[in-house]
Amino acid sequence: MSDFYQSGVVPTFHRLGSLNLDRIEEELSWYSAERPIVLVLPSLYSEIEGEALKGIVRHLTEVKYLREIVVTLGPATAEEFRKAREYFSVLPQKTTIVWNSGERVGEIYEAIKKAGLSIGEAGKGQSVWMSYGYILSQHEFHTIVLHDCDIVSYSRDLLARLCYPVANPNLDYDFCKGFYSRVTDRLHGRVTRLLVTPLIRSLVKIIGYHPLLVFFDSFRYPLAGEFSMDVGLARVNRIPGDWGLEVGVLADVYRNTGVRRVCQIDIAENYEHKHQVLSAEDPSMGLHKMCVDISKSLFRTLASQGIVFTDGLFKTLVATYVQTAQDMLKRFEDDAAVNGLFFDRHEESLAMETFTKGIRSAAEMIMEDPLGVPLITSWDRVTSAIPDILKKIKDAVGGDNQ
Repeated sequence: MSDFYQSGVVPTFHRLGSLNLDRIEEELSWYSAERPIVLVLPSLYSEIEGEALKGIVRHLTEVKYLREIVVTLGPATAEEFRKAREYFSVLPQKTTIVWNSGERVGEIYEAIKKAGLSIGEAGKGQSVWMSYGYILSQHEFHTIVLHDCDIVSYSRDLLARLCYPVANPNLDYDFCKGFYSRVTDRLHGRVTRLLVTPLIRSLVKIIGYHPLLVFFDSFRYPLAGEFSMDVGLARVNRIPGDWGLEVGVLADVYRNTGVRRVCQIDIAENYEHKHQVLSAEDPSMGLHKMCVDISKSLFRTLASQGIVFTDGLFKTLVATYVQTAQDMLKRFEDDAAVNGLFFDRHEESLAMETFTKGIRSAAEMIMEDPLGVPLITSWDRVTSAIPDILKKIKDAVGGDNQ
């Protein structure tokens, strides 16, 4: 059983006692009649061949409150797209696959680029963004919920709890972020534990109180890929196309809605998905690349809020981060000991040292180019530049799925 302690500025909804799943799903069925819910599944073709997605699909066949499921498919050949359609055809809900590398959707991307608008690089951010375009073209949804396709420990209550705060008109939140424990015989979630939290708290020590930093630090698991939101946010939010996706989403949520309309919810007693390699020596892959992208996204977001970054500030930040991360590492080591978990201090220290290198690399990039790669353009900007773009997306996706 979780505690009920509230900290930070974001309301936190805990798992208190046993969940009555039948009751919450029945309520969601009532609410979804007036406030339709669509589930977005960003998927790689390799995940279709994996075990985790089989379990997710099996659970989704029993969910009755979803109006539609939109699978936004990463790079895939025509044959792989055909197999994906067959794979998801067992779902009883209306299921649509956005074939991002198909010719029809490719023409949509090209049309947006020709209008001088950024579509980002191919990846999760871009494919999620295109799924939002398709959903907006339907003009019928209230709540968008999204989760990854590599969740080994998936269950129906994860989805129901994630939907509830936005779908329930009595709560009526605009955005809900999922959080959870990531523990097996050891602690996981190194990027959150040893990078994001110590980095944010180091920035607070140097910069002082800043509402955006307080907002970020209020989330139990800021890098969680699971959230639900009002469809209006999908129209106005801009997102990064790299590993800075989750931080970028939170930053635009902060910009586009009131903090009181944002919440987080405990969606799983434990959460298990695939683990990324550290890649200590290669900053172009693994957690090392993730660190660089997240740090750049955080720095650029703060710069847009008027924070002035200088070479001296970055040097101070690195030194402060190292000390803060070491203190956090000791806390996690002690927490693991109290709970009888395995803790590899060398590996944890190596991760911290890798993240230090990543922060330095990100700082150098920011000093060289404060703007960097543009964020993916918001859909309200795209529809302003190309008024009939949503109809084109609807026709393109519909044509692929016939």
